[in-house]
Amino acid sequence: MDIMLVVPKKVIFLPLKFRIKQKSRNQMKMMRIKSFFVGLAILLFALPASSQTLELGLFGGGSYYLGDLNAGMHFSDTKFSYGALARLNLNKRWAFKFSYNRGKLQSDDTKNAIVGNNGLNFQTVINDFAVVAEFNFLEYFTGSKKTYVTPYLFAGIGFFTFNPKSLDGVVLQGLGTEGQNAGFDGRNVYNKWGISFPFGIGIKYSVSERIGLGVEWGMRKTFTDYIDDISKSYYLSSSNIDPNNVAAVQSDPAMTHEPYMQRGNDKTMDWFNFFGLSVTYKINLKSRLKCNMEGW
Repeated sequence: MDIMLVVPKKVIFLPLKFRIKQKSRNQMKMMRIKSFFVGLAILLFALPASSQTLELGLFGGGSYYLGDLNAGMHFSDTKFSYGALARLNLNKRWAFKFSYNRGKLQSDDTKNAIVGNNGLNFQTVINDFAVVAEFNFLEYFTGSKKTYVTPYLFAGIGFFTFNPKSLDGVVLQGLGTEGQNAGFDGRNVYNKWGISFPFGIGIKYSVSERIGLGVEWGMRKTFTDYIDDISKSYYLSSSNIDPNNVAAVQSDPAMTHEPYMQRGNDKTMDWFNFFGLSVTYKINLKSRLKCNMEGW
């Protein structure tokens, strides 16, 4: 006697509903983050009326990463980075700066990985947006004849995007290299964006009445462990890996591991860092505001 197995539609569509619900949550998070940064930008652009000067400039330097493939070697695998900035100087001590930096991060575990040489590697372009407060140790302003150089500290909040690839150019996030697509151990697909806390040090130097130079080194603490697409453990058995399966090979290039063997260190999050030189041009806001008022 033939037995027909009837699978309820609810069971069939449950994974689809879960993915839709997860995507909706991610979209809501992105909307909240965008709203926050738009509000912050409006607040900052409302400051010039009471600020002393505005400086606009360009940045050039290097970028590098710290994470599962680079446990702590600063400046390892440094790549070129560039960007732009706008600085509102409230007084001689305090300033707000909005910056956009774009750079490349990469590393591979043949150099300084935590777990060892397993054939894992990555590269990604990082887009970093940050708003920070700067504190000058000395009473500095661009154009000063008295205090034309000062060290400074900065800290704030940032937003960044990334998209990890292998050094061969294979896009990794969609492959689910730690079992995200298979639902292994309850793992979900990670976002390719995040919030960061930028902080660092620098030196400002006044070249002329309106031109300023800056040398800066800043770190970004993130809350994701997947900038390098590596965080937890392996999920496939080496005996079941098909050499023609791109996702399986990218998950375990060495093909020597078993499920739950360590692939990364999920106890620490990834970091990325920028350092370099900036050149700025100063605009006197108060004098411009005064001229505009006299024209009414």
